[in-house]
Amino acid sequence: MRNETRLLFTSYLGQIAQLNGVADATVKFSVAPAVEQKLEEKIQESSDFLGQINIVGVPAQSGDKVGVTVTRPLASRTNTGAGNRRTPGDPTDTTDDGGYFCRQTNYDHAIKYSKLDAWRHKPEFQTLLRDVILKQQGRDRIMIGFNGTSAAATTDIVANPLLQDVNVGWVQKIRLHAPERIIDDGDLTAGATKAVYVAASVEVVDGDVTNVDTAEADYANLDALAFDMLDLLDPWHRSDTDLVVIVGWKLVKDKYMSLLQAAGDTATEREAAHRILTLPMQLAGKRAIIVPFFPEDAMLVTSLDNLSVYWQEETRRRQVKDEPALDQIENYESVNEDYVVEDYGRCAFVENVVMGKKPA
Repeated sequence: MRNETRLLFTSYLGQIAQLNGVADATVKFSVAPAVEQKLEEKIQESSDFLGQINIVGVPAQSGDKVGVTVTRPLASRTNTGAGNRRTPGDPTDTTDDGGYFCRQTNYDHAIKYSKLDAWRHKPEFQTLLRDVILKQQGRDRIMIGFNGTSAAATTDIVANPLLQDVNVGWVQKIRLHAPERIIDDGDLTAGATKAVYVAASVEVVDGDVTNVDTAEADYANLDALAFDMLDLLDPWHRSDTDLVVIVGWKLVKDKYMSLLQAAGDTATEREAAHRILTLPMQLAGKRAIIVPFFPEDAMLVTSLDNLSVYWQEETRRRQVKDEPALDQIENYESVNEDYVVEDYGRCAFVENVVMGKKPA
């Protein structure tokens, strides 16, 4: 590490220590509550998706869901004249698995001296060093939320490149606690392999797009599949305007690749393809979005505020070390967190979707 970089790094350590009220940031310490809250806000701001879901601080490691969304209707009537008692209920309560358990997640990282030296001329050196790590913590949370299936005592990044073994994410909790809200197999599945077939071949005729070969698929298009998914939601949620359809990237690619290949070379056909590609995408009348790390062959109908990350307050621990034996600085950081679906009645999931007709 260059001398000028060393001065910047020493100042960085001093700033961390001062903000957290400790004498030395190179000794393991508990992050101060105000700093902890600020870090969580920065992580949430690092991603458009995280900014639309709930990032909730909870005081206990385990307990009941916070219940940040309304899960059932309120209106009722009771004949009190007949001696019946009015019994108000909690509209944010859930009748499904309502608990959470925050497990320790380590966000340890190392940065080589050479990279720090390359950053030494930047006036925002400390902010750069902080924000690059916070952004990846946010990306990791999205990755775990959609791909996490277990919480291993010792994780294996090689075997689980999408952090499948770090924690149990939203999708896996739907599988575990609400299997009745999942479509993972279609009527036309061949053999023992589960799949839902959606007609992918399209043709453009006079500016109109039409699916073909629909008789050999479970659904004529993704819209039909999304409408079927809406039936899996509780009735009072199905027409909510804040519902979205999270779509796997492969399904979107296959859908539009078929469209582009089917379009001819006339001006009308090119304009039809361009018009559809540039319009905001909707499925079953709901806004369709693509989210990083969402399973490529799946779709999820829910509202974004139905997905939460709970982090346990006063559990963020940190230590920054200079490791000359490896020519790097090391940051050891951990926090207890959990991934929560607030209301399973407000979600429907489909996986194993194949864009194309059933194989012979």
